[in-house]
Amino acid sequence: MRRIITALLIAAAVTAGLPAAPALAAPSGFTATEVTFTGNGGVTLHGTVLAPAPAPAAGPAPMRLPGIVMLEGAGNRGRGYLRGEAEAYARHGVATLTYDKRTDGYSMLHRDFSVLADDALAGLRLLRDRPDVDPSRLGLWGLPEGAWVAPIAANRSADVAFLITVGAVGTNPVDQTAWAYGQYLRHAGVRGYLPRLMQTSVVRATIDFGLFAEAGFDPVPEWERVRQPVLAQWGELDRDAVPLRSSRLIGDALDRGGNARHTVRVVAGTNHNLHRTADDGFDRLPALPDDYADFETAWIADPSMTAPAVALRPSSLVDSAPGWGDTTWVRLGVLLLLVGTLVRCRVRWLLVLAPVTIAGTLVFMFFLLATAGKVVGPVLLGRPPAWLALQLLAVAVVAGFAWRRRWLPGALFLVWAIQWGLLIP
Repeated sequence: MRRIITALLIAAAVTAGLPAAPALAAPSGFTATEVTFTGNGGVTLHGTVLAPAPAPAAGPAPMRLPGIVMLEGAGNRGRGYLRGEAEAYARHGVATLTYDKRTDGYSMLHRDFSVLADDALAGLRLLRDRPDVDPSRLGLWGLPEGAWVAPIAANRSADVAFLITVGAVGTNPVDQTAWAYGQYLRHAGVRGYLPRLMQTSVVRATIDFGLFAEAGFDPVPEWERVRQPVLAQWGELDRDAVPLRSSRLIGDALDRGGNARHTVRVVAGTNHNLHRTADDGFDRLPALPDDYADFETAWIADPSMTAPAVALRPSSLVDSAPGWGDTTWVRLGVLLLLVGTLVRCRVRWLLVLAPVTIAGTLVFMFFLLATAGKVVGPVLLGRPPAWLALQLLAVAVVAGFAWRRRWLPGALFLVWAIQWGLLIP
């Protein structure tokens, strides 16, 4: 079972494993330097340092630049994914390092935030040794997964002078993922029990089968230990990071740790990545706001700056604790008993429809899981057509068992179908 689920996840998320995007040429007035450095465990990492071009030799000696290491979110899209952000910072006089995340020891099913933190610090040391960078003004910039990693790295090294986060998550990855499923499915027009099913039963199943990397990671203790100035930013229309709750959790953690040097900033009209949005925050447009990095670079120069007040929408979490008899292992037990009774069922058309319904349900669930609920397609009667078809099949199978008086497999299939929401409106 685990091998089948793993194959489905990998197939649906194949883009996460594509080769990293190659480095691009530097825009006019900048230098782009290809670099390699050694991360945790001796892994060689490849990156690009983008910085303003040096002043002419005859001019006054240029001031050394602040520097940031940019940590991307989940997956390995390559250094080109943050190219727009890196150019924006470089235009403001900040040397930026973007790099391709490791593939050794990092995948959709396995990752270690501690290892990623060591990689980030290796990149910071590379910037520190550059003659054009001021070693006293080095920081980390983290986007969601990178914002889980950044405080771990900051707590390990005095070289980290500040932290900037975008869409940081203050909850554990399970709660954040469950919340985001509900956001995206309901935005797509999905109604009824399916969003709740994804937020609870399906998420729990991935944990129980060991398919949810760093599922229980709690970022709050790491934030409590951070002593560097922090600029924590969220888009007003962030649909991924549980923004209101995350901003409070992180702010409270810094306060408890005695760190008064933190600024919470909400950027009006932007999505999870602080990009422009044409779909109320549910899209991933590449366009940055015209003033991107204005506030951030001013804050690097003066961390006491405060940000204009912009309200975030409420972001309640879903209670994903299983009820009595609703654990993954109970569901698996019912499924195994059902399969055992189907073997002895002599009604041929039921021997086809029941397994098709079961297999189709599992494939559809894990397709939604692997695509983070963001690939739904058209919606009919508040349901994706595939889900509606599976529900109709389930009704037909239950009716068929009753008609042919196959009470034991019929009862087990009824329980299984209710467990997976197929008979719930």
